Amino acid sequence: MTADAESPAEGKAGRPAGDTAEPTPETAAETAPKRTPEPTSKPAETAARPVRPGLLSRGPYMIGLIGGLGVLTAIALGQMIVHSLSVIILVVVAMFLAVGLNPAVEALQRRGLARRGAISIVFAGVIVAFTLFGLAVVPPVSQQLTEFIAAVPGYFTELSNHPTLKQLDADYQILPKLTTFVTSQLGPSLASGVVGAGLVVLDSVFTTVTLLVLMLYFLGSLNTIKAYLLRLVPASRRERTSVITEEILRGIGGYVAGNVLISVIAGVLTWIFLSILGVKYALALALVVALTDLIPLVGATIGAVLVTGVALLQSLPAGIGCAVFFLLYQQVENYWIYPRVMKRSVDVTPAVTVIAALFGGALLGIVGALLAIPVAAAIALIIREFVLPRQARS
Repeated sequence: MTADAESPAEGKAGRPAGDTAEPTPETAAETAPKRTPEPTSKPAETAARPVRPGLLSRGPYMIGLIGGLGVLTAIALGQMIVHSLSVIILVVVAMFLAVGLNPAVEALQRRGLARRGAISIVFAGVIVAFTLFGLAVVPPVSQQLTEFIAAVPGYFTELSNHPTLKQLDADYQILPKLTTFVTSQLGPSLASGVVGAGLVVLDSVFTTVTLLVLMLYFLGSLNTIKAYLLRLVPASRRERTSVITEEILRGIGGYVAGNVLISVIAGVLTWIFLSILGVKYALALALVVALTDLIPLVGATIGAVLVTGVALLQSLPAGIGCAVFFLLYQQVENYWIYPRVMKRSVDVTPAVTVIAALFGGALLGIVGALLAIPVAAAIALIIREFVLPRQARS
C-alpha cells in the first residue's frame, strides 16, 4: 500500500475516524442546502379571491333551467323527425333499392362494362319496368271508369221503370229527393274528390320521380359512401368491419333480387291462368298480383282477394276458379319457391321473419314490412360475427 492511499479508518475528508470535532459555523453555512425565502405575506387580492363554482352547482334554478332546455331540445328534434318522416322514408327506400340493384351493376361490371355504363343499363331497365306497369294498369282503369260513368244514366232509367220503385216513388217521392241529393251534395263532393284524386296522382308521380333520382345518385356513389363510412371505424377494426358490411349489402341485394323474382313468377303464372280463363284485363291484374306480392306476409293474400273479386264481377265460375288457383299457388310459393329462392340471400329463421315483418309493418307500414327482413338478417349477422365470439371468449 502506498503512502498516498487513503486509510480505511479515515473519513471522506481525510480526517481520522475517531476525530469528532464539530464543523465551524462557516463550514456549516457553506455545506447547508440553500432554501428559497418564503414571502412574508400574500397579496391581498390572491388571498381574498373566491373559488368559482361549477355550472351545475349554482342552485336548483340553474339545474332546472338547463334540464328544461334539454327537454325542449329533445322535443324540437322529435318534431323535426316527425315532420320529415316522409322524406326520411323516401331516402331509406331509395338507398334500399340502390343496394338491391347493386348486384346487377356488379354483374355487368364483371362482363367488362364500366360502372357508369352498367348503372345506365340497370336504371334504364327500371324506367322501362315502371313505364310498362303504367301502360298496363292505367288504360284498363280509365276505361272501366269511363264505362261506369256512361252506364249511370241507364241505371237510373232502369230503376225508374221498376214497378216496385214506381210505387215507392208515388208514395214517398224518392226520385225527386234522390235527384236533389245528387245535384246539391253528391255532385260537389265528387268534383272535390276528383280534384283530390288528381292531386294524389300528381304527388305520386312526383314521389316516384324523386325516388328514381335518389336511387340513381345512391347507386352511382355507393362505393364512395361505403369508403367514407369505413373511415369512421378505428383502423384496427376496419378490415373486419368492411368484410361484414359487404356481407350485409350482399344479403340485402340478394333479398331484393329474390323478392322481385318471386313476384315475377307470381305475376307470370297469374297472367297465364287469367288468360286461359278468359278474365278481362288479365295483364293488369297480373301486374297487381306481382306488385302486392312484394309485401311480406299479407301481400300475396291482398292480391289474390283483389283479383278474385274482379273475376267474380265478371262471372261466378271465373271467381271460383281464381280462388282455387290462388289457394293452391300460395301453398307452392310458401313451401317450395320462397325457401329455394331466399336460402342464399337472408339467413333468418321463419319465426324471426314473421316477427320482424310484423314490427316493421306496425312502425312504418308497407315500407317497414319490406325493410324489416333484411334488417333482421343484418342484426343476426352482427350478433353471429361479433357478440357470440366475444361471449365465448369471456
